[in-house]
Amino acid sequence: MTNPAAPTVDQVVANMTRSLNGQVPPAIQHAVTVMPEMVVRHAQDSAFAMPAEGGALSNETRTLIYLGIALATGSRACIEAMTNKAQGLGIESAKLLETFRIARFAEATRVLGNAEPLLAALEPQA
Repeated sequence: MTNPAAPTVDQVVANMTRSLNGQVPPAIQHAVTVMPEMVVRHAQDSAFAMPAEGGALSNETRTLIYLGIALATGSRACIEAMTNKAQGLGIESAKLLETFRIARFAEATRVLGNAEPLLAALEPQA
C-alpha cells in the first residue's frame, strides 16, 4: 500500500477556501508563509479525522460535532471556521442553535460535576 503524495500548500489553501465558504482562518494564512509544512500536516490530520469518502458520519454531522466541540472548548478560530463551513453547506439555523444549546449544556454539566465535592460537603450530616 502506498501513501498518496502530500498536497501542496496552494492545494490545501484552495480546498480550505472552498470548504470554509471562502474564509481561510487567519492562523492558516500566516502559517502559509511562516510554516507551510504545518498547513499541509493540518490538512492531512483533517482528512484523517474527517475523511471525504468512507466516513461513518455525514459532512453535516461532522461539522455540527466540530462546531459543538469548538464552542465548548472556546476555540474562536474553529468556531468561525465551522460557522463558515456550516453556512457553505446550507445547514439550517435551527441545527446550529441546537448544537450551541448542546455545547452549553455539556459545559453546565461539567461545572455541576466539578461541584460534587462542594455539594457533598454541604449535605446535612445524618
